[in-house]
Amino acid sequence: MSKMVVALGGNALGKSPEEQLKLVKNTANSLVGLVAAGNKVVISHGNGPQVGQINLGMNYAAEHGQTAAFPFPECGAMSQGYIGYHLQQSLQNELHRRKIDKNVVSVITQVEVDANDSAFQNPTKPVGAFYDQATAKKFKDEKGYTFVEDAGRGYRRVVASPLPKEIVELKSINDLIESDNLVIAGGGGGVPVIKNSEGLQGVPAVIDKDRSSALLADKINADTLVILTAVDYVYVSFGKDNEKKLTEINSDEARKYIDEGQFAAGSMLPKIQACLNFV
Repeated sequence: MSKMVVALGGNALGKSPEEQLKLVKNTANSLVGLVAAGNKVVISHGNGPQVGQINLGMNYAAEHGQTAAFPFPECGAMSQGYIGYHLQQSLQNELHRRKIDKNVVSVITQVEVDANDSAFQNPTKPVGAFYDQATAKKFKDEKGYTFVEDAGRGYRRVVASPLPKEIVELKSINDLIESDNLVIAGGGGGVPVIKNSEGLQGVPAVIDKDRSSALLADKINADTLVILTAVDYVYVSFGKDNEKKLTEINSDEARKYIDEGQFAAGSMLPKIQACLNFV
C-alpha cells in the first residue's frame, strides 16, 4: 500500500460548472482505480479559472450595487467548496459503482504564509477581469488594488503568490486519512492566511498549488506525489531540434536543468521545484 497525493490542475477542470462536472467524472474513474489498487489517496487541485470566475462575478455584482463586496480569500474558499462538491459527488458515484465502501470528504484548507514574504512587495498573479486605465486607477485609489497592463488587453489586478509554510488543518486531514477516508484538501493551494496578534487572518494572494501539494505530501508522510499535467512528458530543449523527453531523472539532474533555464517560469518550473521540495 502506498500513500499518495495527487494534484489536479485547475485548468483541467473546465471553464464552466457543466464542463467541470463532465471532466471530473473521467478523473474519478482513474482516482478510484488507485484506491481500488489499495492506495491511500489524498487529492489536491488548482482553482485558477474557478476563483477568477467567482471573484469576477462577485465584483461585478458589488460594482452594480447588488451584493456586498467579497474579499479574495473568501472567493478562494468558495472555489474549494465548489470544486470539492463536484469531486466528492463524482468519486462517491464511482466508488458506489465499484461497490467500494469508503467516504469522501473535502476539507476547506487554510495555508499559512509569511506576512513578510517578498511576494507581497511584488504581486505577479493576475486575477479577475480586464479594465481600461481609468477604471483601474479608480479601483486602485478606492481599494488599494495593484494593476498591471496585460498584453495590450487592458489592466488587470495582480495579487501576491507567497510560499506556503504550514497547513492549518493538517491534524484533521491526517485523522481523516487514518480513518480510511478519501480526502480532498489544499484546493487552489489553500486559502492563504497569516498569523497576527488576533490569530489567523486571510490575505489576498494565490499560493501555487503544486508547492502546497508538495508541502501536504511531506507533512502527511506520503510515499508519492503525482502532479498531473496536460502534456505527456517534461522536456528539455523544448521545441528545438534536440528536444528530449524526460521519463526519469534524479534531483541533481533536475537542479542542473533548472540552472540551465530549461523549464518555463509560469509553466513547468514550479512543478519541478515542488517535486524537488517533496523529495
